[in-house]
Amino acid sequence: MSKKRPVGVVYSTNPDFEYLYDEPSEAATLPPQQQRLKVSVERGHRAGKTVTLVRGFVGTDDDLQQLGRWLKSQCGVGGSAKDGEIIVQGDHRQRVVELLRSKGYN
Repeated sequence: MSKKRPVGVVYSTNPDFEYLYDEPSEAATLPPQQQRLKVSVERGHRAGKTVTLVRGFVGTDDDLQQLGRWLKSQCGVGGSAKDGEIIVQGDHRQRVVELLRSKGYN
């Protein structure tokens, strides 16, 4: 997460002055056929627990959350979706690939 930072002006004595903030723009969600998702399994930095990672999603955070929620419910496990990647608990590589292909993802 990034902080909002004022653009252009550091300080103003005008009491009615409003700062302009540089806000990162979210990319529009690409259709599933144009997405290039990478599915991998990782154990490092997770206290020995195995997780399945889905990386490379291009789109809004809401769409990422929705896809992550759907994958987790189909696999019957927990996980999270943030920063452009979906984390599914456990080694569900084949199942996740099948589910993504059924939805039209590459």
